[in-house]
Amino acid sequence: MTGWSWSWRSCVALASQQQQQFRLRKRRFKITHHRLLGLAFLCSFFFFLFSPKIPRSPNTHQFADLRNLLGVPNTLNVITNFPFLVVGVLGLVLALEGGFFSISYQAEVWTWALFYAGITGVAFGSVYYHLKPDNNRVVWDTLPMMVACSSLFSSLIVERIGQRIGLCCMCALVFTAFTCVVYERIYDDTRLCLMFQLILPLAIAVAAFVYPSNYTHSRYWFLSVGIYLLAKFEAIADRKLYRTNDYVISGHSLEHLSLALIPFLLSVMLLYRERKFKRLGDLKDQL
Repeated sequence: MTGWSWSWRSCVALASQQQQQFRLRKRRFKITHHRLLGLAFLCSFFFFLFSPKIPRSPNTHQFADLRNLLGVPNTLNVITNFPFLVVGVLGLVLALEGGFFSISYQAEVWTWALFYAGITGVAFGSVYYHLKPDNNRVVWDTLPMMVACSSLFSSLIVERIGQRIGLCCMCALVFTAFTCVVYERIYDDTRLCLMFQLILPLAIAVAAFVYPSNYTHSRYWFLSVGIYLLAKFEAIADRKLYRTNDYVISGHSLEHLSLALIPFLLSVMLLYRERKFKRLGDLKDQL
C-alpha cells in the first residue's frame, strides 16, 4: 500500500512538473511571438520610411483570360466571384440568426457578421472591377477583402484572448484598411496595402498557433491560411496555369475559387465546432 501511494504521488508530481514546463515553454513562445510582432512592425515602418513608393502598374490589370462570352467582358474572372456572394450572404444570415453557428460571445457575432459582409462585398466589388479593370475600380476589389481579413483576425482574437481586445482590434484594423486604400488613391503608392495584405494573414496563422482555442476544429484556421497562400501562388502564375490547363481556366480565376473556399471552410468550422473550456470562456465574458 505504501509503495502504491508513493508511485501515485510520483506520477502526480511528474505530471505537475511536465505541465509547469509546458506552460513555461508556452510563455516563452508567446514572449518570442510578441517580439516578432514588434520586429515585424519596425521592419514595416522602416520599409515604408526608406523605400521608394510603389505605384500600381497598368500591367496588374492585364489578366491572361480576356475571353468575352455572352457579351460579358473577362467572363470567367467575373463569374468566378459568384461563390463569394453565395457563401457571404448565407454566412451573414446564419451569423446574425445565432442558432446554427457555434458562437459563444456577442463580440463574435459582430466580427463574424462583418467578415461575411466583407465577403459579400468582395463579390460585388470584384465583379465591378473585372468588367473594366483599371486603377479607379481596383479599390472596390481590394477594400472588401481587407475588411474581411481584418474581421477574421478580430474573430480569432475575440475567441482566444478576449471580447474587448477583439472589438478594439476590429475597429483599428478596419480603420487601417480604409487608411491604406485612401493613401493609395491619393499618392498612387501601394506599399501600405501590400504590407497589410501580407502581414495580417501571417498574423492569423501565428495567433492560431500560439493561443489555445476554446473550440474544437481549430485545424480549419491553418487550412484556410494554406489555401490563402495557394491562391496567391495561382494569382502570380496566372498565365502559366492558363497555358498548362490548355486555356480552360486562368490562374486568376482559380484564385477566386480558392479564396471563396476559405469562408466556406470557416462556415463548416462554425457549424461543427464545440466548446472545450467553458470556465475559460466564462472568464473572457468579463473582459
